[in-house]
Amino acid sequence: MLKQFLETGKIVGTHGIKGMLRVQGWCDSGEFLQQFKYIYGDSEGKTKYTVKSVQPHGNVVLMALKGVDTIEQAEVLRNKTIYIDRKDVNLPEDRYFIADLIGCTVRDADSDKILGTLTEVSETGANDVWHIEKDGKEYLVPAIEEIIVSVNVKDEDIVIRPIKGIFDNEN
Repeated sequence: MLKQFLETGKIVGTHGIKGMLRVQGWCDSGEFLQQFKYIYGDSEGKTKYTVKSVQPHGNVVLMALKGVDTIEQAEVLRNKTIYIDRKDVNLPEDRYFIADLIGCTVRDADSDKILGTLTEVSETGANDVWHIEKDGKEYLVPAIEEIIVSVNVKDEDIVIRPIKGIFDNEN
């Protein structure tokens, strides 16, 4: 089942004395966070904050929230994970949240054999790398167009055509 509230970053510090937050975004770019009017302080959406402003600042974004106007109020939020509501996001058809990929079953496109479960995604810069586990072993698969055949996060099903040699039983 797809989560309604998705982890999107972490408050890593403050900026200035007027409650500005330094946020490490867990998304493709800091600009992604600029589209949101609200962020949430928990995975159930119980703690809702109104976003006043977001601006990229080096490898973080500076975020101002309504009601967080002093450095003391901002310090209370340090090291907290922030969440967004799925309904506030329109992703292109070929884009997915990492949280939705985790736990998906990964199958071979040619044999329909189950290769394992996607357990982690590493962001390497050039392309993401999917960690697929089966029977206590971990396999690393580059998440590139030539390998990925289909992704269906609603059915938790990913079909790939892996490079020869990634999985033990291949010749």
